[in-house]
Amino acid sequence: MFKPALGFAALAALSPLVATAAPTQVFWGDTHLHTSLSGDAFAMGNETADPDTAYRFAKGQPVVHPYNRVRVQLDRPLDFLVVADHAAYMGLMQQVRDESDLLEGSENGQRLIDLWKNKGSKAVYYDAAGSIVRDKPYQDLLKDSMREPVWNRIVEAAEDNNEPGKFTAFIGWEWTSFPNGANLHRVVFTDTGGEVAKQFLPYSTTDSSKPEDLWNWLDQTSGSTGADFVAIPHNSNISKGMMFNDVDSNGHPITASYARTRMRWEPIVEVTQVKGDSEAHPDLSPNDPFADFETFEHVMSFGAKEEKEFDQVGNYARSALKRGLQIEDRTGVNPYKFGMIGSTDSHTGLASADEPNFWGKFGVDSIPENKDRETTPGASGWAMSAAGLVGAWAEENSRESLFAAFKRKEVYATTGPRMQVRMFGGFDFNESDLQKNNLAEVGYDKGVPMGGDLLDAPEGEAPRFLIQAVKDPVGANLDRVQVVKGWLDEEGNSHEQVFNVALSDGREDRGNDTKPVGSTVDLKTGRYTNTIGAEELVTVWTDPEFDADQRAFYYVRVLQIPTARHTTLDALALGKPRNTIAYRTVIQERAYSSPIWYTPGKGN
Repeated sequence: MFKPALGFAALAALSPLVATAAPTQVFWGDTHLHTSLSGDAFAMGNETADPDTAYRFAKGQPVVHPYNRVRVQLDRPLDFLVVADHAAYMGLMQQVRDESDLLEGSENGQRLIDLWKNKGSKAVYYDAAGSIVRDKPYQDLLKDSMREPVWNRIVEAAEDNNEPGKFTAFIGWEWTSFPNGANLHRVVFTDTGGEVAKQFLPYSTTDSSKPEDLWNWLDQTSGSTGADFVAIPHNSNISKGMMFNDVDSNGHPITASYARTRMRWEPIVEVTQVKGDSEAHPDLSPNDPFADFETFEHVMSFGAKEEKEFDQVGNYARSALKRGLQIEDRTGVNPYKFGMIGSTDSHTGLASADEPNFWGKFGVDSIPENKDRETTPGASGWAMSAAGLVGAWAEENSRESLFAAFKRKEVYATTGPRMQVRMFGGFDFNESDLQKNNLAEVGYDKGVPMGGDLLDAPEGEAPRFLIQAVKDPVGANLDRVQVVKGWLDEEGNSHEQVFNVALSDGREDRGNDTKPVGSTVDLKTGRYTNTIGAEELVTVWTDPEFDADQRAFYYVRVLQIPTARHTTLDALALGKPRNTIAYRTVIQERAYSSPIWYTPGKGN
């Protein structure tokens, strides 16, 4: 059962008041944005959008687009941002272009200056990136004297733009590990301010390409400076199965110690971004008709050895969550007990994740005429996704409060729209809770929020989930709310099932045969109407197949009604026949909550 949708006017008036009065409210952000200080961003059309530009744009100020030079501005500012430039060769492209004195005496620096003059910036970038993929970085380009001025500039931009209570500018970077072309990148950010952040230089894949070494550095740096960190694995869909492997970097089975260390530093993963969606894959979830969403499988090899086959299980979040249950059953600790977020991975310096206001992955694909150009190896601008965002449930907009939300996993992912999603799990929720106007207070009082744990069910009881999904106030209506469950059977085999728990328009749940919500998209204009779907879906759902002796996880997936993909809008603008664009004309944008886990036998 689900609560009928409120009228839009009533919803618009009520929801902000409820959110403000609740123990937490949702804040919107992007934890994965690159600026001109990242080599690939610079080489692909962003020579001017620096960290300060990125923060100003996120705060809603108008800025100049780094490639097409038009004025751009967000209609709705973000609440927080992490500028996550690549730590490896950070700011090198500017130094080469400007023939900086910092490169004096560097053999490779002078060689890259000559390469720039003869073949241009892109050749310089691929030369430098290739040295990282080959695990043979140019040591004479890694001097502290070259890196410190760039890092200080990033830190100072965050400090200048941080406004507690209004906008949070986190200090961070990207550790860009590429072993044999496998994407094992992590975005790292800290809760600390500039004075502490200037006491260290970002750990880079030129220091090590193994995540265990990154975690060790985080531990040592935290101990010596007092800074805390979150490292976010991203874009696992092209990790060659290595992001969520069942072995460590040395090929040894994952141990309890490994699992505890990983969860200490990596409580969150990024499941949706410009390079596609990493929640699920149709081959891994063949009974889920919505698993094939923004599937992207273009491995960025940069000349590394191509591997025809690899373990797809390690590429996707849902299969990783199931693998985590199995490892926990064996070792007692779950290395993949993570929350889920979205972020852009934009390299334009512009955090834009809306289909009608998507400015591309790079500067060059920001205009329709350039969508045919290759942006990453094997993929053009048409393949990129206009995604994603983080929704964080926190007490206030500050570094401390938001960082704590990430640590406790009370965060969720959307592919761009700002849907409000609440999920609480417990054993005492009932349908009368749906009639209360303090739903969040009820949720915290009687259960745990997304990211939490349920232990040892009372005899004869099954978990109950209090779920609320509210449409983006200026976006499309909602199609449905689903609960994705994963569990282990008595033999230690993992399983999954997707339940429709709230449907719009009076439809009945018939599993995979449930009547589609339909589509209102006009393919001649790219516009849609909200004449179908719901503005709000609220339900209390009880697991009908619960076994108190089985480990399990549950997370919410919310689907919008269909809307036009950004490629449809660009094809229409260009006057291109739609059948020449090999991508879906419409998509169903979505949100993924962080899971709630059930563990038997541990007591309450």
